[in-house]
Amino acid sequence: MQTIVVVGGGYAGFYAAWHLERKLRRNEARVVVVDPRPYMTYQPFLPEVVAGSVEARHAAVSLRRHLRKSRVVSGSVVAIDHEHRTVTIRPADGAEFDLPYDIIVVTAGAVTRQLGIPGVAEQAIGMKHVEEAVAIRDRLLTAFDRASTLSPGPLRRKLLTVTFVGGGFSGVEGFGELLSLATALLRRYPELHRDELRFHLVEARDRILPEVTDKPGRWVVRQLERRGAEVHLNATLVSATGGHVVLSTGAEFDSDLIVWTVGNAANPMVRRHTDLPIDERGMLRVRADLRVGTEEAPVPDAWGGDDAAVPDLAAGRPGAATVPNAQHAVRQGKLLARNIVATLRGRAAKQYKHDSLGTVATLGLGSGIFQWHGLVIKGLPAWLMHRGYHVLAVPSWERKIRVLAVWLTAAAFGRDIVSLASVQEPRRAFVTSDR
Repeated sequence: MQTIVVVGGGYAGFYAAWHLERKLRRNEARVVVVDPRPYMTYQPFLPEVVAGSVEARHAAVSLRRHLRKSRVVSGSVVAIDHEHRTVTIRPADGAEFDLPYDIIVVTAGAVTRQLGIPGVAEQAIGMKHVEEAVAIRDRLLTAFDRASTLSPGPLRRKLLTVTFVGGGFSGVEGFGELLSLATALLRRYPELHRDELRFHLVEARDRILPEVTDKPGRWVVRQLERRGAEVHLNATLVSATGGHVVLSTGAEFDSDLIVWTVGNAANPMVRRHTDLPIDERGMLRVRADLRVGTEEAPVPDAWGGDDAAVPDLAAGRPGAATVPNAQHAVRQGKLLARNIVATLRGRAAKQYKHDSLGTVATLGLGSGIFQWHGLVIKGLPAWLMHRGYHVLAVPSWERKIRVLAVWLTAAAFGRDIVSLASVQEPRRAFVTSDR
C-alpha cells in the first residue's frame, strides 16, 4: 500500500484524513496524520470558550476518536525532504525520527505572528488554541476575585483592565464575548463598579473587521463603544512591559490581561525546512487543484492547503489567493481527499473554487453581525445565525449535541463563573499543604 502522510491535524488536515478514510478502498493506501496536539481545534468556538458559552473540550475534536482508520503520530514535523520522500518528526519525548511516505499533504497551518514588541512575549496570551482561550477566561475570573478584595486604586484598576491587540475576526469576536462576560460578572460582585471596568481594542488600521465593508465595520465600533469599550484605531502597541501598555497615539495604561490577535505568519517549518516550492511570503506554492507547484512545474505526489498560496478562482483577479480562514480550510481538506483518491485511480483532479457564504461574527451574548454581499444583518438575528451555522459546521453529531446541551443549560441557568486557573499549577496545593 502507498502511505499518505498528512502534515498537521487542523481544519484542512483533519478533513482531508477524515474523507480519505471514507473514500479509500481496503488496502488502497494507509493514512498517517502527524500533529503535536491530539485534537483539531474548532477555532470559531474559541470566543465562546473565552466567555464560558462552550466547554473547552467541546471545541476540541479528538483525532484518535474520529480518525479510526488512520495512524495518528503525536509530534511535530520539523523537516520535509520530498526528494527522498521522508518527513522528520520530533516527538514530545525521545529522539527525532524519519517517516517515509509516497504522497504528502501539507496542511501545517499558520502560526501566531509576533512583532518583537517589548513585553508582548512575557505578558500577552494568544487566542489560537483551546488552552489560550481557557487561560484568558480564567485570568479574567481570577482578576475579578482579586479586585473585589482591594480598595479602589492602581492595582484594582489594572486587574479590571483588558486589552486586545488586533481588530480582525478573532480579535473582535473574542473581545466582544469577553466584554459580555465581564459585564455580566459585575452583578455577582457588588464591591465592583461598572466604571472601573476598562476594555481596550487596539487596531493599526482605520477600521476593524476587514472581512465586512466599511459601514457595518463602523456599526460594530459604535456597538462596542456603547457597551463601554474603548476602540483605538490607527494605533499600534509600542510596549507592554510589566503590563504597562503604551500605544503609538500616546495613550498609556496598566492592563492585567493582554490578548494578542494581530494575525498569522507562514509556518516556519514550511518556510525554512522543506524542499517544496514556496512563495515570497514563505507560503507553499499550490495550484488551483491543490497540487504543490505551478501549472508549468507541478510537484509529483505533493498536495497542500490551509495557509498555502491557493489561487482564488472565485475572485476573478489574476494572482488572487484564498484567505486562510475556516471556510476555505474545510473545503480544501475535503477536495484534497477527493483529488488524491481520483489520481490514485487514474482520474483527473478538480480545481478548487469556492464563493464565500458570507461573514458572520459574534459580538457577545445576543449580539452579532452578518454580511453577504450587500445584505447586512445585525444584533440578535445575526447572533442566532452565528450559533446555527457553527453548530452545523462543527464535525460529528457527537460534538453538535454536546455544544447544544451546553447552550441550553446556559440559557436555563446562566454561564458558569468558576475560575480553574489553579490547574495551570496543579502541584502548588500539594507542595504547600503542610507549611
